[in-house]
Amino acid sequence: MPTALITGASAGLGAEFARRLAARGADLVLVARGVEALEALAGELRERHGVAVEVIPADLSVADEVDRVAERLADAAAPVDLLVNNAGFGLPLTFADNDIDDEVRHLRVHVEATMRLMHAALGTMRGRGGRIINVASVAGFISRSTYSACKSWVIGFSRWANDEYARDGVSVTALCPGFTHTTFHERMGLAVGEEGLPAFAWLDAEDVVRAGLRDAARGKAVSVPSLRYKAAVLLTRVLPRSLVSAVARRGRV
Repeated sequence: MPTALITGASAGLGAEFARRLAARGADLVLVARGVEALEALAGELRERHGVAVEVIPADLSVADEVDRVAERLADAAAPVDLLVNNAGFGLPLTFADNDIDDEVRHLRVHVEATMRLMHAALGTMRGRGGRIINVASVAGFISRSTYSACKSWVIGFSRWANDEYARDGVSVTALCPGFTHTTFHERMGLAVGEEGLPAFAWLDAEDVVRAGLRDAARGKAVSVPSLRYKAAVLLTRVLPRSLVSAVARRGRV
C-alpha cells in the first residue's frame, strides 16, 4: 500500500488529510508536536481502516526535530509516496510589534522545514515517483506581513519544483485554500466570527483536502479550492495593490 507522511497531522487540514488517505487504504506517518492528539488519531485510523500508522512527535521549528522527520523521509527501505507539508501557525499581522523570535520560528516552520522535508523526500521519490503537497494559502497571492510572504515562497517554489521534477515522476502541488473551518484561528486566540467575514467566505476542510488530492493526482502545480477563491486570485492580478492590501488586513487565511 502507498505511504503518506503528513506534518501538522494532529488537527485541522492535517487530520483531514490523514482520515481521507486512511479511508483510501494508505499507510500513514503522522507528525505533530502534540503526542496525545497524534496517538489518539493514530488509534482511531488503525481501528477504523486497518492501516499502519507511525507517529513522530516533532516541533518543526527545531532543527534536530526536523532532521528526525527528514531521516524518515530518506529511508529507502520504507519509502514515502506522498508528503503533505501542512504544519504551520499564524501570528498577528503587526510585524513590528511581534516578538522577533516568534517571527523566526514562523519562518522556520513555513519555509525552512518545508524545504528540508521536500529535499529529503525527493531523494527517494526521483525515478520511483511520488507526490508532494505543500499547504500554502491564497494569502500567498497578496501582500500581508510575513505569513503572506512565507506562503508566496511556498507557491513559487512548488511551481518550479513541479516543472523540474516531473521528468522524474514527481509532482509538487501548492494547495492554496482561503478561509477554512479548522482550529487554526482558535490557536491564534480568535473566536468564531471574530474574523468579521461572511459565511460564504468560509470553506470546509473536507472540500479543501479533496481538491488538493485531486489536483495533485492531476499534476497541477497550484490548487485553489472553490470557484470563489479562484476568482479572488484572478482579481488580485488586476486590482490596485493598495485596495488588495486593505482588504487583506481582515482575517487570516
